[in-house]
Amino acid sequence: MRTDGLARIVALHLGLVLLLLALNWLLPEYHRGVFSRILVLAVFAMGYNVMFGYTGLLSLGHAMFFAAGLYGAGLTVYHLGWPAPAGFAAGLAAGLALALAVGVLALRTTGVAFMIVTLMFAQVIYLLTLYFTTYTRGEEGLVLAPEDRFIALPGAVLDPTDPSTRYLLALALFAAALAATVAIVRAPFGRTLVAIRENEERMRMLGYDVFANKLAAVAVSGVLCAAAGAAYALLFGYVGAGFASIQYSILPLLWVLLGGAATTLGPIVGTLAMFYVVDVTSGYTSAYLLVVGLALILLILYFPRGLVGTLRERWLPWLP
Repeated sequence: MRTDGLARIVALHLGLVLLLLALNWLLPEYHRGVFSRILVLAVFAMGYNVMFGYTGLLSLGHAMFFAAGLYGAGLTVYHLGWPAPAGFAAGLAAGLALALAVGVLALRTTGVAFMIVTLMFAQVIYLLTLYFTTYTRGEEGLVLAPEDRFIALPGAVLDPTDPSTRYLLALALFAAALAATVAIVRAPFGRTLVAIRENEERMRMLGYDVFANKLAAVAVSGVLCAAAGAAYALLFGYVGAGFASIQYSILPLLWVLLGGAATTLGPIVGTLAMFYVVDVTSGYTSAYLLVVGLALILLILYFPRGLVGTLRERWLPWLP
C-alpha cells in the first residue's frame, strides 16, 4: 500500500511537470510569459508553505527572503560583474544567512509576537533597500543587461531573454523545488514538522529539539524563497525595492491559503488561480481587488482548506 501510494504521488507530480513542459509549445507568447512568472513565484509560495503550512509558523515578513535572493543575485551581477550562475548562488547564500539570523531571533517568540517580529525584520530589509539607493536605486530599481544574464554551459549558452528558454528555466527551478518539497514532507523531518505544528509541547516531552527543527524549517523556507527571488532577477532582469514591501509578504500567504496549506500542489494552484483572477478581472474593471476579495470569501465558505486541501480532505486522502 505504501509503495502504491508513493507511485501515485510520483506519477501525479511528474505528470504535472510534463504537462507544464508541453505548455511551452502550446501556449501563446503572452500566456507563456505569464506562466514563467507564475512558476517562479510558485517556488516563493512553496517556501512559505514549508514554514506556514507544515510547521505552523505564520510569518508576515517573507518578502525579506525573496528580496535577499533578488538582491543577492542582482547586485553581484550588476555591480561586480559576476556570471549568472554565481549570482544565483549568491542569492541562495544571502537567503540562507538571513533565514538563520532571523530564525535564531524570531523563534524565541510565538504566535502574534512571531508575526510582528517577522514583519519588523522585513520592514528593516525594505528600508535598507531604500536607504542604500546608491547601489539599489530604491523603487526605481536596477535593470540587468541581457548579456549579463546569459548562462554559459559546456558547448551552449542559455539566453533568458528568449521566451522559450526563460520558460524552461523557470520550469526547471519549479520542478527542482517541487521534488525537494515532496522529499521533505515525506521524510521523517517533514513528519516531525507536522507533529510540532499539531502539538509542540508533546514533541518536546518526547525528546525532540523543537527549536532546532523549527530553525531548519525557517532555513529551508528562506532558501526556497531566495531561489525564487534570484531566479526572478536573472530571468526577468529587474531588481526593485517593491519586491521587499509588505505586499510581497502577504501574497504568498494568500496563494498558499487559496491553493491549500500543507499540500505540495497548493502553492502552484493558488498562485495560478490568483494570477488569472487578477489578470482577467483587471481587464474589465479597476475595482478588480473587490472581485479578488469576493473570490477569497467564497473560498473560505466552500473550500475552507484551500482548493487542493479540500480535494484531499474529501476525495484524495493520499495527496501529500
